[in-house]
Amino acid sequence: MLLSGRGICFPVIKSCVFGSEAKSAHQDDIPLAARSEPMESSTARQVFKLLFCAVGLQVSYLTWGVLQERVMTRTYGTTETEPGEKFKDSQFLVFMNRILAFTVAGLYCALTKQPRHGAPMFKYSFASLSNILSSWCQYEALKYISFPTQVLAKASKVIPVMLMGKLVSRKSYEYWEYLTAALISVGVSMFLLSSAPNKHLSTVTTFSGLVLLAGYIVFDSFTSNWQDALFTYKMSPVQMMFGVNVFSCLFTMGSLLEQGALVESARFMARHSEFTVHAVLLSVCSACGQLFIFYTISQFGAAVFTIIMTLRQAFAILLSCLIYGHAVTVVGGLGVAVVFVALFLRVYARSRMKKRSKKLPPGDAPIQKV
Repeated sequence: MLLSGRGICFPVIKSCVFGSEAKSAHQDDIPLAARSEPMESSTARQVFKLLFCAVGLQVSYLTWGVLQERVMTRTYGTTETEPGEKFKDSQFLVFMNRILAFTVAGLYCALTKQPRHGAPMFKYSFASLSNILSSWCQYEALKYISFPTQVLAKASKVIPVMLMGKLVSRKSYEYWEYLTAALISVGVSMFLLSSAPNKHLSTVTTFSGLVLLAGYIVFDSFTSNWQDALFTYKMSPVQMMFGVNVFSCLFTMGSLLEQGALVESARFMARHSEFTVHAVLLSVCSACGQLFIFYTISQFGAAVFTIIMTLRQAFAILLSCLIYGHAVTVVGGLGVAVVFVALFLRVYARSRMKKRSKKLPPGDAPIQKV
């Protein structure tokens, strides 16, 4: 009865609750790694894709971080008689980011040929809500935990993401994947802790901070794995971007309206055209970053995406050391060496598994892991 309704509203209701079609070709039976790594895809092409994703994520979010700091610290409207004012509501910037991403993705989907959409729309809300909750937990936790605890948590996200993948997508990982993930976490932690300025600040960690930090890790791990699972509906990264940002816009707008900040932020934008330009540039960087996020997850899975984003923190500090001539400590250099060893072991173990699978009969070949 529900699947045979008529009327103007029924297609919308069906799309939101049931989706346009069931998972094509029994996608539940197709491993995520199998769809992200086709058999005909060469190793060189996969390496090029991975490097493209890594560089794209690094450039997008390094630029986004610089622009965000500029917008939040700049004084707008300064004249000889007026002291000017600073913009203080970062949530409005998030709302603008989501609006632009939603608009661009919607126009792209409307103007280009896309796979038939099959995912129920409500499923996008889970990824959107968990992303919002992880961001809130992260920023709140910073008030109650020490800097070393922050670093260890951010650097150790790979293993929680892998464990969450077992719950959300029933994925399985080899022992070497857990080993290399642990080595990457250790190496990044060593480098970040040794390179951090003002180590004497924020030395206390409270129980509330640990609870918020645990919430951040759980929600963040769920977000990427849930998006990874949604790609079984044969959607494109742009379709994923559109679906997630629909709910992100609704949730963020609701929060701004509840706080009464939407109108005041819009007035600030009307008063300062320079702020509008900066906010739009920030939103463009955010939209580019989202495209790289969804493309990376669709091609390589949540675990590889998390490794790239974990290494991004160390790469930013290492780049700063190279540009400004800051010295890298012995512990920091050892941490970098540990990361490179872990990445080498990961590539080596992966290539060994590929060679072993080629020697086995087609029916006995093991499933390649991401």
